[in-house]
Amino acid sequence: MAEINTQSPKKVKGTKGKKLSTRVDLTPMVDLGFLLLTFFIFNTTLAQPKVMQLILPADGVETNAAESKTLSLVLKDSNVIDYYHGVNMVGFKTTSYHAGGIRAVIQAKQQAVKKMFGSAAETLVLIKPTDKASYQNIVDALDEMAINDVKKYVLMDASKEELALMKP
Repeated sequence: MAEINTQSPKKVKGTKGKKLSTRVDLTPMVDLGFLLLTFFIFNTTLAQPKVMQLILPADGVETNAAESKTLSLVLKDSNVIDYYHGVNMVGFKTTSYHAGGIRAVIQAKQQAVKKMFGSAAETLVLIKPTDKASYQNIVDALDEMAINDVKKYVLMDASKEELALMKP
């Protein structure tokens, strides 16, 4: 607390009184600062985690898509993606995660679907990571879906046929 020196000096006629010195104890202010700090920390909402909306079809309902609207991406190791259009797995082509790679492939497929069906939103991308694909590869593929505004995409396992065609 604040203390005031109460010793009274001897007064001499005709002189003003000497100012008393004050000493302020700031310990309660530090306590108050910590109380305010903890109050604001406990009452502040931290950044809410962002979640991706997952839409699943109803059980027992088959969803069919035209072969000409489908692009399959098989994610492999070493940041390599094999892709093919429709169900023709013989025509595997290889690309990378660069903007000129997978992004160009997705945009070309969207343009082809738009030309055939009138809307690029009809494009369906099947993302099929292999066991060797890293988590970062999957995240990069999903980021490409958001960048290219792909409305319909599926994250699924690669089939045995696809894995057999990829082996050297």
